[in-house]
Amino acid sequence: MMEPKFPDEEEGRENLISQSAAVKHLVKPSDPRNPSTFQIGDDGETALSAASSRFKKRYILAISLLVSILVLSFVSDLKNWFVNRIPWIGDFGNSNSSVNQMRESELQALSLLKQQEFELFQMWNYTALMNKSQLNLVNSTRNVVNLSSANNDSGSSLSSSILEDLKSRVFHQISLNHRIQGVLLSSHANASSVDLNETCTNANILNWNSCGKVDQRLSERRTIEWNPRSNKHLFAICVSGQMSNHLICLEKHMFFAALLDRVLVIPSPKVDYEFKKILDIEHINKCLGKKVVVTFEEFAESKKNNLHVDKILCYFSLPQPCFLDDDHVNKLKGLGLTLSKVEAVWEEDVKEPKQRTVQDILGKFSTDDDVIAVGDIFFADIEREWVMQPGGPIAHKCKTLIEPSSLILLTAQRFVQTFLGNNFIAVHFRRHGFLKFCNAKKPSCFYPIPQAAECINRVVERANSPVIYLSTDAAKSETGLLQSFIHGNGKVVPLVQRPASNSAEKWDALLYRNGLEGDPQVSLHVFGSSGLIVCYYD
Repeated sequence: MMEPKFPDEEEGRENLISQSAAVKHLVKPSDPRNPSTFQIGDDGETALSAASSRFKKRYILAISLLVSILVLSFVSDLKNWFVNRIPWIGDFGNSNSSVNQMRESELQALSLLKQQEFELFQMWNYTALMNKSQLNLVNSTRNVVNLSSANNDSGSSLSSSILEDLKSRVFHQISLNHRIQGVLLSSHANASSVDLNETCTNANILNWNSCGKVDQRLSERRTIEWNPRSNKHLFAICVSGQMSNHLICLEKHMFFAALLDRVLVIPSPKVDYEFKKILDIEHINKCLGKKVVVTFEEFAESKKNNLHVDKILCYFSLPQPCFLDDDHVNKLKGLGLTLSKVEAVWEEDVKEPKQRTVQDILGKFSTDDDVIAVGDIFFADIEREWVMQPGGPIAHKCKTLIEPSSLILLTAQRFVQTFLGNNFIAVHFRRHGFLKFCNAKKPSCFYPIPQAAECINRVVERANSPVIYLSTDAAKSETGLLQSFIHGNGKVVPLVQRPASNSAEKWDALLYRNGLEGDPQVSLHVFGSSGLIVCYYD
C-alpha cells in the first residue's frame, strides 16, 4: 500500500540539508567574506581577542594617569618646599615684576617691624627698672629734677603718673606693631600663625595691670575737721559758669567754712540752681555727724525776719568785687536779704589767681560776725593739692562726702545697667566755648578730633571696654567723625550718648513719676553722674 504524500511535507524535505552536505559544510574553511549565521569557532576567538586588547589599553591608560597624578603631586610639594625656604623660587617664571617687588617690600617691612618690636620691648624693660628706681626728668636747661623723693608726695605722684603714661604708650606701640605684622603676613603662606584680632601682648604677662583700680590712699590723705559754731554762717555765692562750676564753687565754700568754723548756707533756688533736687544735702550732715550745711529756707527760718549778711569780704577784686554783678545783687535783695558794704580783702584777679594758703585765708577772713560772704570762689587757687586730693580735704566717715540726690543716683544706675554694663569708659568731651578758652593757653588744650580719638583709643586698648559713654555738647558732625576713629582690637567701639526722651524707656521711669523728666537741671546731672556710678559702687 502506498503511503499518502502531503504537499507540505514534500516542500519541507526540499528545504532540509543532507547529512553529507551538512558535514562538508561544517568542516569547510570559513570564508570571511561569506560568514555563516551559525559560525562559532573562529569568530568567537576573534571577538575574545579584541575584547582583551581593549581591556589592556584601558588598564595601561589608567596606570599612566595614576602615575601622572603622583608625579604632579610630588612636583607640587617639592615646589612648595622650595618656595617656603627659597622665596625667589615662587616667582620663577613670573613676568610680573611689580608683584615680586611688593613681596620683597613686605618682607623688608616685616624685618624692620621685628627690629622695632625688639627695641620697644627694651623700652618696656627700662620702664620696669624705672619703677624700682628714681625717675629723673631733664628740663630745657638740662637741670635734673628728682621726682621720686620719699619726702615729696606731689613729686612722687607726678612720677607715677608719667611712668604709667609711658607704659601705656609703649604697650600701645607693641600692640600696633603686631597688628602691622599680621596685615603684612596675611598674603603669605604662614599667615595662619597670626591672629589679626588679637593684641600682641597680654598686659598680665608683662606683669602690668593696664587699667587697674587706682589706690586713692584715703587713709593717708590730709584732712581738716569741720566743727562749726551753730550761730556762725558762711553765705555761699556762686555765679560763674554752669552747673559743674557752681558745684566746684560750693565745694570750695565747704573748705572755707571748715577753716572758719562756720555752717555753710546753700544758695536759694531763686538766685541759683535748685540744689536740693541735685544734691543729697542731708548726706553731708550724716557723714560728719553734725549740722554743717543748711538750705536757704532753714537759714531764713533760724534768722526769722533778720536776714542780714554782716560782712561781704570779697576774695576777688577784679574784674569786680566778689565777681558780683548788679543783677545778682538785686536777686539777693529780692530774697529779703540786706547786704553790708562790699569790700575786697586783697587785690586778686580771676584771670590770674594767686596761690593762697590756709594761713592767708585765716588771716583775711577770720571775724566774729554772725553771717559773712566771700563771693564766687570758683577760680580761687587755695591749697590746690590738699583740696583736689581724692576724698577731699574734709575729714568724714563716708566713701564720698558730696553725692547726687538719691533719685538722680538711682536713675543714673539704671541708665548704666541698661546701656553700658559694668565695663565702660566715660568721656566728657566738651567743645562749646573751649576753642576760645583753650587757645588762650600755651600750648592749647583744644584737641582736634583725630588727636582726641588717639587718646581715647589708648584708653580703650588698656581697659578693653566694649562701649564708651560720651558726655558732650559737640555737634553731630564732630561726634560722627569721632566715632569713625574709635576702635579697639580691630572692632568699632560704639559711643553711647544721652538718648532722646521717650516715655517707653524704663530706666528713667522715676523721673516721669516725680514730674522731673523735663527738668534740665536734673537731666543734666543724671547724665553727668552716669560715668561715676560704677566707680562709686566698685
